Amino acid sequence: MKKILYIILIIIVLSFYLTNQNNPIIPSNSIRFRIIANSNSNIDQTTKKQIKKDLETSFFPLLDKSKSLTETRNIIKNNEYIIKNTLDSYNIPYTINYGTNYFPKKTYKGINYDEGQYESLVISLGEAKGNNWWCVMYPPLCLLDMNDEEEDYNEVEYKFYIQEIISKLTS
Repeated sequence: MKKILYIILIIIVLSFYLTNQNNPIIPSNSIRFRIIANSNSNIDQTTKKQIKKDLETSFFPLLDKSKSLTETRNIIKNNEYIIKNTLDSYNIPYTINYGTNYFPKKTYKGINYDEGQYESLVISLGEAKGNNWWCVMYPPLCLLDMNDEEEDYNEVEYKFYIQEIISKLTS
């Protein structure tokens, strides 16, 4: 009888845990970042990715030192020239918009994020009709993902401590 009660309790806890897995990891007081490619052509997508890589070395390290939303805002405003210099080196038309920008619905690492207006820095390349790359500047989630880009999150194996306990109790 004790085993059945433990199993029921574990199932309840596990179901509560799994239903809360869809909670966003992006806090409401965040600053998003987005680079929109000119088009979906190979050259435009490659350019977008190269700009992202260049900003990872020239601009993103400044954000790593930020301890607050206000500090991140100041870093962005005081160092916009770094972004402009990077973009100017590509000799392509672009716009930079720091403020409240529209973001379509996004799925990031299996979590859905609602569309809406968000504080963000958006770089639009050319006509900005291509796929985009995005991340979160504050808290600095971009920095966590810099080496994660090629990882396929569908192949990650998840293990649950509760599932292991259930297996032990039922065996």
